[in-house]
Amino acid sequence: MNIEPAIPSDLAMHRSSAAAISALLYPHAEVVLHDLATGRIAALWNAFSGRAPGMESLVSDGLGEVTDDALVLGPYEKTGPDGRRLKSVSAVLRDTDGGAIGLLCINLDVSRIDAAVKLLAALAGTPEPRPQALFSRDWREEINAALHGWLKAKSLALSALKRADRVALVAALEEQGLFKTRNAVDHLASLLGASRASIYNYLAAARQENGG
Repeated sequence: MNIEPAIPSDLAMHRSSAAAISALLYPHAEVVLHDLATGRIAALWNAFSGRAPGMESLVSDGLGEVTDDALVLGPYEKTGPDGRRLKSVSAVLRDTDGGAIGLLCINLDVSRIDAAVKLLAALAGTPEPRPQALFSRDWREEINAALHGWLKAKSLALSALKRADRVALVAALEEQGLFKTRNAVDHLASLLGASRASIYNYLAAARQENGG
């Protein structure tokens, strides 16, 4: 619901901006025009804070000092009347002489985002260690984990590996004993998008570098 009383003339030019922001973010954002001259709320769009036009803005008495040079205040966090977390930002509105005459405040309800983050974290997380009985013989998982652990440690992307990187990777995997399994070379070749012959060449180069 939009509540739009008569807005003071010096704030009226910002009415369309406030309405547009409210329309774009509806129903998740409340947009408020504060009149600094009267210290009261001039207008609200999509009001969900329990406030109404004409109510006191309850803006700090020291705001004048803060708004002297500021264009935007925030983003900052607020709490809605029902406990919802709000992410807010305030634009300082000025007259032709540059004096602060009002605030255009946007209060975005991020409680649904918080809930989505918690759900995704619960779905993606692994709160319990994996049962070793299921993985003790899974050499594919060992190679996968070792490969991507090495990439992460080196800050490298799989698709960007040069020949020297591949040789170093193969050397690291061999050092962990991961080529003792019969089909390990085939599996690594599929992961790297290389041929079996290439993997054996990398192995030979790694052994030569290590004096093997």
